[in-house]
Amino acid sequence: MKNEITISELARIMNVSVHQIRYFEEKGIFQPAYIDDNQYRMYSIEQIYELSHILLLRRLGVSVSAIKDCLTAFTADQYQQLLRQSLLETNAQIRKLLELQAFIQKVLREQHDFASRPDSFQIKRYEPVRLMRWLEMDEQTHIQARQLAEQARLVPDLFETDVHYLYDGSGTVSLCLEAPESGNITLPGGSYLTFQGLANGDAATDQLIERFYEYLAAQSLVATGPLVLIEKSYLSLFSGQHLHYELRVLLDAADL
Repeated sequence: MKNEITISELARIMNVSVHQIRYFEEKGIFQPAYIDDNQYRMYSIEQIYELSHILLLRRLGVSVSAIKDCLTAFTADQYQQLLRQSLLETNAQIRKLLELQAFIQKVLREQHDFASRPDSFQIKRYEPVRLMRWLEMDEQTHIQARQLAEQARLVPDLFETDVHYLYDGSGTVSLCLEAPESGNITLPGGSYLTFQGLANGDAATDQLIERFYEYLAAQSLVATGPLVLIEKSYLSLFSGQHLHYELRVLLDAADL
């Protein structure tokens, strides 16, 4: 019995396709031990180890065109440098995946929270929140596409971010983003009246705000801070063309 194996057996051992092995051969970085009388490519234990090195280099991000130089000319120091660089890139990918995981969990959690108590007012306690002022505009106007295009470069993941609109009664609304380390505005901790609702367009958003104030007055509750309108655009995945908003206002402790 021959000690060598065929290309299909090699592919099965290495968990790759025959096509991939043939591609490496076409590029001149891998060759069989010999071709037998039946024109079968045959591979020995040496080729198995050689292919394992090629596959490892591909996993490390080395291009097929550069693999031959790696296999024939790289020193141990160069391999260590390659591995360190690959480790840095892998850690960066892990951070991105962890951020994506946290975002997905947040979306699912907030959608569940909204679906379990739609169209209801609640009093909830919040810890202080640090915000960074992003832009300001007149309270009677609404953000437009051009304005967004000019400012969005400052926030690369804008539509995965909660945008806080602060209405302080001055006629100007401040658009803010959460910024635990670099924030220049702090929303104080305390008990807040909250409401979550959907709106399709600026007029509907204004109606949400009006309804919120009407409820506040009907319950004889006193606001001690700005109205906070939080836009969570990512939750519109679940509601078609409607945007999801959460309204909050800090309440006077004497009312509680």
